[in-house]
Amino acid sequence: QVQLVESGGGLVQAGGSLRLSCTASGHTFSSYAMGWFRQAPGKEREFVAAINWSGYSTYYSDSVKGRFTISRDNAKNTMYLQMNSLKPEDTAVYYCARRRLVPDSNWSRRADYDYWGQGTQVTVSS
Repeated sequence: QVQLVESGGGLVQAGGSLRLSCTASGHTFSSYAMGWFRQAPGKEREFVAAINWSGYSTYYSDSVKGRFTISRDNAKNTMYLQMNSLKPEDTAVYYCARRRLVPDSNWSRRADYDYWGQGTQVTVSS
């Protein structure tokens, strides 16, 4: 059974940093692209970043580009999201997700992700 478990969330002041982790089990992690999404209260879940199976290719939403870095360690079955220069508008529950084996396009489409973690809360105070 595929399981994704996020960790690393918390409360941080604006301008600070956090690193989220997503540990996977129950499937061949290195065969799949992965992504991060987030959902703020009263808003739809939105794409944050994605990474292909090897880690060679990465994709970001415009709102986090230049501040967040996605990476993965296939030997540890773990994906990361390094978040720097955090802003209050980054406050949300952050979810990791496994991307289906679909062509490399439209990385932000939620329907292309089939398994999701339970989420980890990130709160940025002003």
